[in-house]
Amino acid sequence: MVKFSKELEAQLIPEWKDAFVNYWLLKKQVKKIKLSRVPKQPPDAAGDFGVSIFDPVRFFTKKISDKLFSYDNKTEIIQVKSKIMEDGEEEEIFETELAQLFSSEDEVRVFFEALDEELNKVNQFYKTKETEFLERGEILNKQLQILLDLKQILNDRRWKNSGTKSNMPSVPSSWSSSPRNSDFSTESLAESKTIPTETQTSEAIAALEKNGVNFINTATRGKTMKGKPKMAMRIDIPNTTPTRTITAVTSMLWEDLVNNPKKEGPGEFINRRKIQCAEKMIRGAFVELYRGLGLLKTYSSLNMLAFTKILKKFDKVSNQQASASYLKAVKRSHFISSDKVVTLMDEVESLFTKHFASNDKKKAMKFLRPQQNKDSHMVTFFVGLFTGCFVSLFCVYAILAHLSGIFSHNTERDYMETVYPVFSVFALLSLHLFMYGCNLFMWKSTRINYNFIFEFQPSTALKYRDAFLICTTFMTAVVAAMVVHLILRANNFLPSHVDGIPGLFLLFSIALLVCPFDIFYRPTRYSFIKVIRNIVCSPLYKVLMVDFFMADQLTSQIPLLRHMESTACYFLAGNFRSHQYETCRSGRLFRELLYVISFLPYYWRAMQCARRWVDESDVNQLANMGKYVSAMLAAGARITYANNPHSHLWFYIVVITSVMATVYQLYWDFVKDWGLFNPKSKNLWLRDELVLKNKNIYYASVALNAVLRVAWVETVMGFHRIPDVESRLLDFLLASLEVIRRGHWNFYRLENEHLNNVGKYRAVKTVPLPFRETDSDG
Repeated sequence: MVKFSKELEAQLIPEWKDAFVNYWLLKKQVKKIKLSRVPKQPPDAAGDFGVSIFDPVRFFTKKISDKLFSYDNKTEIIQVKSKIMEDGEEEEIFETELAQLFSSEDEVRVFFEALDEELNKVNQFYKTKETEFLERGEILNKQLQILLDLKQILNDRRWKNSGTKSNMPSVPSSWSSSPRNSDFSTESLAESKTIPTETQTSEAIAALEKNGVNFINTATRGKTMKGKPKMAMRIDIPNTTPTRTITAVTSMLWEDLVNNPKKEGPGEFINRRKIQCAEKMIRGAFVELYRGLGLLKTYSSLNMLAFTKILKKFDKVSNQQASASYLKAVKRSHFISSDKVVTLMDEVESLFTKHFASNDKKKAMKFLRPQQNKDSHMVTFFVGLFTGCFVSLFCVYAILAHLSGIFSHNTERDYMETVYPVFSVFALLSLHLFMYGCNLFMWKSTRINYNFIFEFQPSTALKYRDAFLICTTFMTAVVAAMVVHLILRANNFLPSHVDGIPGLFLLFSIALLVCPFDIFYRPTRYSFIKVIRNIVCSPLYKVLMVDFFMADQLTSQIPLLRHMESTACYFLAGNFRSHQYETCRSGRLFRELLYVISFLPYYWRAMQCARRWVDESDVNQLANMGKYVSAMLAAGARITYANNPHSHLWFYIVVITSVMATVYQLYWDFVKDWGLFNPKSKNLWLRDELVLKNKNIYYASVALNAVLRVAWVETVMGFHRIPDVESRLLDFLLASLEVIRRGHWNFYRLENEHLNNVGKYRAVKTVPLPFRETDSDG
């Protein structure tokens, strides 16, 4: 049977952990009471005549008498009183008064003082969150009503333009219900069987103006060239896409250049696209509200169970039925007696089902209560199977490579130019997936809510077993292709045919990535493509946590991008047939692309910082952008020095720029990303809150990250003069170490983000709302 303390720790909400009952502290107090009640009589005291055959009879007689005579006195043992604090706000505080039976026992008094403190803490936190969610619910109801009124106005406009006289006009197919767009218009048409009149439209506009939506000259609105009513209103749609971003920037520049805004206001038009965006935002806000209410309901039930368990332990230790009166006080407290959360959850369910799910309760529950996929034992089985296959195939490859002399001076150049770049890409990618799987395992073990931080859907989020499965599958396929390649070369197949195997393998992997069929983790594949699109198009897309986290991963995969560039050049130029390797190594275009590829990940990351500075007005983002600019300068200096290894000037430039960039990066890693090096912390040079219990792990991690950050020393130590095979293997080793460093960095970066959420009790995402709640100021 699992202990309740472990069960509570597994079920509590990580971001609200400090607001839960401190069950472990109360358990220690009960243990102290138990130790204080141990008889201090020596074993050989007078009157102790050993064990008697009448002891069982005495024991049962005592039990029966306790039950018979304790009923009348159990309400006199403790008395829990609630009083109202008069300090500006009325607040109910629970205090326990002990009867004479317990008054002389300090341990019991300390226990109930701690119990009162925990009860008041839980009650106050519940009230705060309940008020917050109730206010959010009122705002969302108002936003929903505005949306419904806007839909009515759009319907009026469409009917007037079409000139239809029938009582039940047809609805365009674009307004039909779908997972992304609800069917407000369909329902509003079904509810109103007649064509709305001008009076109804005016009433809808008046209702909107009361809710803070501002129109231009409601009585005599302007007309566009097509006769549509012209309206100015505040619909705040976030600039999350390139189209919206470019439109916002051009509008702002136009106003600055003309410096003469229209007197009538911004002159925005109500259109279907904006209403759909607003609808999507409100739908997401309802989902988050429902999730928050569910968490608060779980918070209430778990705390009630914790109070019940700890009071039962106290009764067992004290041999008194003292918990009944205290439990009555707990049940009277606000976090148990209030039914506002349950009522609001029912209201949200009904509203969401009606307006966002076409009155389909099952469809609504897919949004409101997404089910997590259960871990399959088949995934674990295949992870073990492919791991064994990978080890076996790698041993076979090593034996075949040795027997065929593939790394001899006669054949090493051909092999390293054709096979090494492609298979290095998959090896580095598989290593990164393995490190990500380790991250997922550690985040789950330490209860870091990575799905909430990355805004992943629980039903489709990748688990650590899935990451290991993808990693082992890739590596097994890669080594199998390498073995087939060696066997075909040994059997004297044409080199132009054999050397096309790596290219075919690369094409197959790309086809699998974009495959539209629901196989091999399609939601994860498409989410990955979407994130890469957001990174490449920086700063046009709004930057989310998962976007800049993935961009940081790309800064550690510059060798992989270089291998992809050389592989693309090798196969697109047809060099795998002619074996003219210098075309893709010494050409001017290749040298210029080398700079571009080395700069791109840092450039993307710098543009993300610039976008976040614009959106959030956070000066720290500019400082963070400076870190990536310094990394770009250092990378460019190292490439130039590699092309001119005898230049002393570039040697000094490489040392200076690399040292400055490394110090900058280490400071940002430890202080900003990990939150360490706090001189006032109770943990020496760390931070106050630590997820891992062993502090030495943090000190070792700081040292390891610092060592792996200075891998650039290889550039200035003359290692480039070693033979080609050894040089390639050294490059692969350094690239692998950087991937390992990044995987190691990932854990502490997310740990710091999680602790920030815990410090702010942030367990629910705040979704921006489209409509202003106050009158527009023009």
